[in-house]
Amino acid sequence: MRRGSAEYEITQGELKRTKRRPLPRGLNNNYNRVLKNVFKGAALTAAYQGQFKELFDQRVAHGTPSNLALLTLARKIASITLALWKKGERFDIERHRLSEQTT
Repeated sequence: MRRGSAEYEITQGELKRTKRRPLPRGLNNNYNRVLKNVFKGAALTAAYQGQFKELFDQRVAHGTPSNLALLTLARKIASITLALWKKGERFDIERHRLSEQTT
């Protein structure tokens, strides 16, 4: 079990663990399961045969576990999708290859 600094508070000069449960991080129970599976599938495809294979391989080579590298890739694809959808632009891999090198 992981513990974070947010689970502790200073009371009367002493560091004590709080009794309240920490707030959930990430998805809650009413997330869109179909959309989550779409982005996870896109990340799997991109990691092994797609445009983002280099990014995935680079992260794994630097010691990131493959499941976390896939999660990072799925988040990247989701953020690119949202940006393209909002701006109404077409996808350009060259533009996103530059941003991969800075992450």
